[in-house]
This record gives sequence, structure tokens and C-alpha cells, in this order.
Amino acid sequence: MRYLILIITFFLFTIFAKADENNFFKEAKNLFDKEKYEDSKFLFHKNIVYNPKDSASYLYLAKIFKIEEDKRQEEKNIKTTLLLDPKNEEAMYLLIDMELERSNFSKADELSKDFKKICMDMCEKIALIESRLKDFERKDAS
Repeated sequence: MRYLILIITFFLFTIFAKADENNFFKEAKNLFDKEKYEDSKFLFHKNIVYNPKDSASYLYLAKIFKIEEDKRQEEKNIKTTLLLDPKNEEAMYLLIDMELERSNFSKADELSKDFKKICMDMCEKIALIESRLKDFERKDAS
């Protein structure tokens, strides 16, 4: 009987823990939308502990670090997002933007070619990227 109670307790704990895991991302996203970045950052990290392959949490962490101007952490989280989800358009765009800001135009050009292959929802960003690359070419030619 004791074992049965332990098994049922463990089973219920597992179910409730799983429900909490799903709520971490939702609550973190809600806090992010309300511009409560420190609190949302904590919950995105907590979500990653339970769901280490949740690319969306890494993407939102990258956005938070961009706001906080922590380029190293921003890049780390963008690259992790792309490692987990290579077709993540938003992460790819953020990485291209980061490379353009660094004046690493050859890398930005290379990434933009990959972006063109995967874009579905953010294809309008291609023109912006190409425009920024052409501006560099014009300045470089002068």
C-alpha cells in the first residue's frame, strides 16, 4: 500500500511539474510583452532548465540581451536558437543585423543568402538587408 501511495504521489508530482514547465514560457512571454525584462529573463532561464531545447526561450533571451546591450549574451542566445531551429527567421535576421552593425558585411551577405532560402514570414526584410549591403558597397567604392 505504501508503495502504491508513493507511486501515485510521484505520478501526480510529475504531472504538476510538467504543467508548471509549460507555464514558465507563457508567463515569461507575458512579462516580456509588459517590458518586465528582468522577471521574464528569470522565467525564460527557468523554462530552459526544464526544456533545454526550447528555441523560443533562447530567442527571447537574445531580444532581452539586445535591449540590455549585452552583445555577447545576445549573440550566444541567437546562435543557440539557430542551432536548435536552423530555420528560425527572426533569429537569422537578428544575427544578420548584428553582423551588419559590426561591419562584417561578407558574413552578413553569406547569412542573407541563407535567410532567402528559409524566409516565409519575414521575406520583406530581404530588401532592407540588401539595401544596407548596397550602402556599404557604395561607401566602400568611394
